[in-house]
Amino acid sequence: MGAFAKKAMGKDSFILVAFISILLFLAVDASAHGVTAGDKGYIQESSGTMIIPFIYLGAKHMVTGYDHLLFLFGVIFFLYRLKDVSIYVTLFAVGHSVTLLSGVLMDFSVNAYIIDAIIGFSIVYKALDNMGAYQRWFGFQPSTKIATLVFGLFHGFGLATKILEYKISSDGLIPNLFAFNVGVELGQLIALGLILIVMGFWRRTASFTRHAYSANVALMAGGFIFVGYQMTGFFIS
Repeated sequence: MGAFAKKAMGKDSFILVAFISILLFLAVDASAHGVTAGDKGYIQESSGTMIIPFIYLGAKHMVTGYDHLLFLFGVIFFLYRLKDVSIYVTLFAVGHSVTLLSGVLMDFSVNAYIIDAIIGFSIVYKALDNMGAYQRWFGFQPSTKIATLVFGLFHGFGLATKILEYKISSDGLIPNLFAFNVGVELGQLIALGLILIVMGFWRRTASFTRHAYSANVALMAGGFIFVGYQMTGFFIS
């Protein structure tokens, strides 16, 4: 029985590591906040107010923004009540909305590799938080709400940096920018809904209790790899 349990645990842990590794590979392959050539060309060649297209682009960006999704996965990992999920997701949304809008309107950007490395570190931070590391290391628990808001600000800077690279026309900039942000929020809700469905099924199994720690170890490792990838890009670019 013990050997069978160890075998099952090994299999489940492998699946968890593989799942997070796939998300990480997709994030790296997409350069975190990358944009397809077609979308970039469309944005650069367009002018005037285009609410629906920019809502679509914002939603598409968030749904394929695997670094954002990994962070959200960590944030909601141990949140069981919809009220708590709503509070943390709102804090994250407020954070990245503020820096997305202000960063673009004030023409303020941060080196893409640096900001993406910080976003990768946010994944590491939340995984360690879920593992209870800070309580063991420092004897107290930092506020996860403040951390979620602060990292939301950095995620927003990542969005703003790429938006500025699009070189959006000043004609219709403000409504298009708000439309893009609305799309980001819609995309976040769609992705969050899917994550919650998967988590809901997993939490009903004994596997969740056994492998919650392993899942966060894998999440932390993925965040470190993502940080390393971005810093390598920074130094060789």
